[in-house]
Amino acid sequence: MSHDAVTRLAQLRRRIDDACVKAGRPTTDVHLVAVSKTHPLAAVETVAAMGQLDFGESYAQELRDKAAARPHLRWHFIGRLQTNKAKYIAPVAYRVHALERLDHAQALAKRATRPLKCLVAVNVAGEASKSGVPARDALDAVRSLGAVDGIEVCGLMTLPPPVEDPADAAPWFAELAELAERGRAQGLALNELSMGMTHDYEVAIAHGATWIRVGTAIFGPRTR
Repeated sequence: MSHDAVTRLAQLRRRIDDACVKAGRPTTDVHLVAVSKTHPLAAVETVAAMGQLDFGESYAQELRDKAAARPHLRWHFIGRLQTNKAKYIAPVAYRVHALERLDHAQALAKRATRPLKCLVAVNVAGEASKSGVPARDALDAVRSLGAVDGIEVCGLMTLPPPVEDPADAAPWFAELAELAERGRAQGLALNELSMGMTHDYEVAIAHGATWIRVGTAIFGPRTR
């Protein structure tokens, strides 16, 4: 596992750099969140030893436990929020990637020990099966969620519909980037875009992603 993860991470970093160059962007623009959910701390340590700083978790208690064990790393919460789990997330999350509801923002703010940087989840394709704010309401949501004392909305996040050809995700990434640009023109500090995963991160980078969330291409398939 450890040798495989080292090899995969090195390959991934080369592809990220190549995608940045192809998009005419500095390689420092794009940050990798290694999605470590369900993977053991030993796997995290192997990847961290290669200089990887940012790790993503989808389960609140797992985030809490890993952050307690490895507080020098930056832990991102990338899962669906639940009010009763805010107590596990708020004290340790470097970023919360899927904020969409006022009660969640208030619960996080109540338990945060510092201003908590969050990205608002946008359901760009309007899929009934997915959470997230509809695109038409996204900027209003940024304003209302960002008005909660202790919450700092710094960007937008999306998970586009599944596609066989990664290029088919391009319109959804472009829409999120355009939304953020429109928000910035209105004075909103939407400087971060969390979009792109193992299957489509190169397309996301071409459309302005600043955070990409990649797990399988580093750790291999999850075992649970």
